[in-house]
Amino acid sequence: MTTSHRGYVTASALVFTVVALAQAWRALVGAPVEIAGQAIPVAISWVAFVVAGGLAAWGWRTR
Repeated sequence: MTTSHRGYVTASALVFTVVALAQAWRALVGAPVEIAGQAIPVAISWVAFVVAGGLAAWGWRTR
């Protein structure tokens, strides 16, 4: 892996880690989220946490 690729993978892994942590926080505290007046269930945050967490883990392993 070249140096430029390593920087991209590290940045991507960091972004996915932050997103995963934010989704986990939202799910744990039950913070309400509405998009265009439609309430988003907390279960969606758990799914987003698993997906973002998986991508973050993949990125950290790849670098």
